[in-house]
Amino acid sequence: MALPLSPGVYIMHDKNKKIIYIGKAKALKNRVSQYFGSQNNHPEKVRRMVENVDYFEYIICDSEFEALILECSLIKQHTPKYNILLKDDKGYSYIRVSPDKWRKITYELQKRDDDALYIGPYKSSFYVKQSVEEANKIFKLPTCNRKFPDDFGKSRPCLNYHIKQCMAPCRGKLSFEEYDESVNQALDFLKGGSAESLKLLTAEMEKASDELEFEKAAKIRDKIIAIKKMSDKQKVVAVSVPDQDVIAYFSDGDRGCFEVFRFEGGRLSDHEHFIINNPMDGEEEMTQFLTSYYSMRRDIPRNLTLDRLPGDVESLEKWLSEKRGRRVYITAPQRGEQARLVSMCKNNAAEALAQLKGRTSREYSVLEELREILGLEKIPEYIESYDISNLAGTENVAGMIVYENGKPLKSAYKKFKIKSFEGQDDYASIAEVLDRRFTEYRENKDSGEGFGRLPDLILLDGGQGQVAAVLPILRKHKVEVPLFGMVKDGSHRTRAITGSGGEISISSRRAVFTFISKMQDEVHRFAIGYHHSRRKKAVFRS
Repeated sequence: MALPLSPGVYIMHDKNKKIIYIGKAKALKNRVSQYFGSQNNHPEKVRRMVENVDYFEYIICDSEFEALILECSLIKQHTPKYNILLKDDKGYSYIRVSPDKWRKITYELQKRDDDALYIGPYKSSFYVKQSVEEANKIFKLPTCNRKFPDDFGKSRPCLNYHIKQCMAPCRGKLSFEEYDESVNQALDFLKGGSAESLKLLTAEMEKASDELEFEKAAKIRDKIIAIKKMSDKQKVVAVSVPDQDVIAYFSDGDRGCFEVFRFEGGRLSDHEHFIINNPMDGEEEMTQFLTSYYSMRRDIPRNLTLDRLPGDVESLEKWLSEKRGRRVYITAPQRGEQARLVSMCKNNAAEALAQLKGRTSREYSVLEELREILGLEKIPEYIESYDISNLAGTENVAGMIVYENGKPLKSAYKKFKIKSFEGQDDYASIAEVLDRRFTEYRENKDSGEGFGRLPDLILLDGGQGQVAAVLPILRKHKVEVPLFGMVKDGSHRTRAITGSGGEISISSRRAVFTFISKMQDEVHRFAIGYHHSRRKKAVFRS
């Protein structure tokens, strides 16, 4: 099909004539032809999508902006499988005051018919949750499931009492009047905010002091101090731009995550994240996310601060400005306060993915940094590392260690005795070990476990010589796995990572340097430990 160089929308169908993807382009011919070029340059999601394309059609538009509008409309109408589709399931939140005599304050996502007092609704569940937690801490209200006065004296006070975050009515030593007054003060704080609450409490403290009720005045003073401390914490996220959304994207190759921070009046009012399976390239994902996200949002801020600019930023600004009724600005700051906010937002996106896969954000970030340094397509979740050990060619052995999700996976460690020759030849030794390893892979790949699983990265203890010795083995077995060596300096300390293209310095990357050094030390320890055990057996036999 001869495609024009005009802006427009392209629609991809599978063999059942079902629409599986809708996209827009500034030049249809250039954009669509990219899908059907070399598949090696595409992410897994794109390759899978292209495999399912039976035919496509297109609609020519007068401008890229018109193409954006049409794309949004068609995606809403057809909900294609490979487009980013967000659900607007974000409801309203409430502050709930229980109907008991000894009232408790909680936050709820739904209003139930239970005779309780509900304050709200509020559009930000994050803000409600944070505010209720603050109020309970400041005014030392219980957050446990104990019922009063039924549970008076039945058990010891919990930890919150001992760290001075609860007045512990469960002890049975607190009057109802004092407890009820604290609940009312907490509700005043939630309804009027910290500034108004400070005025009321200050007035109460002065009155108690004038009436010589110094113990009561001291308790109110402590509440005032707690409110001020909590307000100081909020200044950490206070910014000079009063009305903005901050959006950042993080991907590990298998999944992507968009994190959204919403600021109102210079304060973080809400945040949410969206997990995307099998992501494409970040720029196209960002465009699709913005159109999908703001299609289901009525309130669009004046400023959108992103970690990267989409290719069609002018069309997006025009579309968002029309939806808002006033000008919208899209920026991607490189330095200053706004850049730090974007970085914080991206770290939260990484944390969301880390929690999804049961790891910490620190482990995730070092793997992401390693991916960036080595130019890998995806985060190396499963890494194999190899080292050779011998003494003047005797008891020639090798060790293989495995790191999964940034941690040693000792159940997958393997030992090899070099069999194909006698004497010392580290290059031939490492080639034999990898040849045996991938022979096992071909025989067990259906299991997907142990040697039947391909690593995301192979790291050899050595330089370009070791890498050059193993590359023919990978080609022989038709295996595409990133391969690098870990180079040491004269003092036997990690210096750099080397590949077929030369050395990559890691000395300035503290987290990656530490990670690679630990891995190199671990594989050396494992290999030399196996060598020593074999030498000991040989000595015993002799």
